[in-house]
Amino acid sequence: MRVLVAAAAFLAALAGGAEAQTQERTVPQSPAQVQLSFAPVVSKVAPAVVNVYARRVVRQAVNPFFQQFFGASPNRSRVEQSLGSGVIVRADGIIVTNNHVIEGGQDIQVSLPDRREFEAKVVLADPRTDLAVLRIDTKGEKLPALQFGDSDKLQVGDLVLAIGDPFGVGQTVTSGIVSALARSNGGASDYQFFIQTDAAINPGNSGGALVTMDGRLIGINSSIYSSSGGNIGIGFAIPSNMTRVVVDGALGGGIKRPWLGADGQAVTAEIARGLGLARPEGVLISQVYPGSPAAQAGLTKGDVLLSVDGFAIGDSNALRYRVVTHRPGDSASIRYLRSGATHDASVRIALPPDAGREEGVVASQNPMQGARIANITPALADEMQMDMMAKGVVVTAVAGASQAARFGFHQGDIIRQVNGERIASVEQLRRVLGEADQWSMAIQRGDRVMQLAVQ
Repeated sequence: MRVLVAAAAFLAALAGGAEAQTQERTVPQSPAQVQLSFAPVVSKVAPAVVNVYARRVVRQAVNPFFQQFFGASPNRSRVEQSLGSGVIVRADGIIVTNNHVIEGGQDIQVSLPDRREFEAKVVLADPRTDLAVLRIDTKGEKLPALQFGDSDKLQVGDLVLAIGDPFGVGQTVTSGIVSALARSNGGASDYQFFIQTDAAINPGNSGGALVTMDGRLIGINSSIYSSSGGNIGIGFAIPSNMTRVVVDGALGGGIKRPWLGADGQAVTAEIARGLGLARPEGVLISQVYPGSPAAQAGLTKGDVLLSVDGFAIGDSNALRYRVVTHRPGDSASIRYLRSGATHDASVRIALPPDAGREEGVVASQNPMQGARIANITPALADEMQMDMMAKGVVVTAVAGASQAARFGFHQGDIIRQVNGERIASVEQLRRVLGEADQWSMAIQRGDRVMQLAVQ
């Protein structure tokens, strides 16, 4: 009897396996199954993806030979044109694209999928995120617009579509999956935090839409990784949550970037061994600004920040992204490691303080004539991507034909000393420069300190 039961079970298993194999190879049984397609998603989102043309006039010096023998002008102009894509995110004509598509453009045109063309005005250009917000006058007409999706809900393996105008051949759709999240080497953005996809992204796709299967905008296509300039299946998109912050800032009076007041470095395998960690994770905090949100939450130098709002923090880029996608005043939950114990805390995200910023141009005759200088505040340090603990006076700009340019001053130079006096403020620097007719200066540029003597 046991033998018969076992035999029956064995035959049933064979039958089940055969049925499973048959099901795997079943041909489509209905027209609906035959016509499975991304077409419904494309028809929903494609009308909101536009072409963006930016024209700029570039002046070039003419070879002296041609000037002498052919009477050519010493300068000649030529028109450069960049081509990219954009996404309508508001029905009243608000469009988002990449900053590098329109940068330097004196004439920006937007072409809709129905071939209508509009002149566009730049509402906001933000090189730090490589995003730009444009506006076109629709004369009251409501245009198709994409809704933002939540890029934090993306998972590796999700299906996505990339829509844009590669090489100017016309609107093109490619499909792929999310290959990776939180990539930090994918473009011109200061906030190196990208969605990676294998959906084909080629030149001209910049500024186009990366959308999910429910037709929501999940990213702005930004760049590709390629040694030849062609697509090799490694494309990068700026997450929609970052894009939403920039659009909201553009329409709300400017971008206000929140600040944690702490920075550090990714925990490597070597650092993990030194800290006694089981594996490399988190960011080792190297500095905390006094009175900052991080300081008020209890973070100190030497802590390992593990997560923000439940999202693992792998490096300082991820930390900056998680902070900057909050609104000032929001509370964020953080988890950190100290002396082998895990702690949870709440941090209230705030804007970097800007009290005491004094800014102006040096006008008197001295080596810094023509330089714009300012007292360093945390807000200014953030804007100029300097060490947030920096103190003193920094050069924020240098006029082209000026003494400061002649003596080689650069944006970002910190004036440490003049004639042996340590410089702490713009007022002090002006006084010291004006009291002398010869100057011995110590200037910090990056990690180097240079000496300048002028009589």
